Amino acid sequence: MTKVLPGQIVTYETRRESIDSVDKEKRYKQIEYILSRFPEGLTAKEISVQMKKLGYPPTDERNFSSPRLCELMKIGRVEALNEKKICEYTGKSVSVFKLISELKQMEMRDFLI
Repeated sequence: MTKVLPGQIVTYETRRESIDSVDKEKRYKQIEYILSRFPEGLTAKEISVQMKKLGYPPTDERNFSSPRLCELMKIGRVEALNEKKICEYTGKSVSVFKLISELKQMEMRDFLI
């Protein structure tokens, strides 16, 4: 039997609560709206910066977009381009994402929080 460490159960519970509190469809639409304005594609950090400028999340932390980008790729709405670029924020080589098909022009009002 695996020994449960102090705080481990609470950690799982808070992680689950955090995941469940995210309105994924709303975040998907926010990301798609931003990518529709940048047809050349953006990195996860660049998407998060744009999201912050529009007032979606409280910070431009990359983790506001990255998990949703992975999910959007799995369901076929976003793709990672076969190219990398150096992130202006971290200096690391990172992926560039874009919408798979040109979606109709989205209205910003559709995605306001």
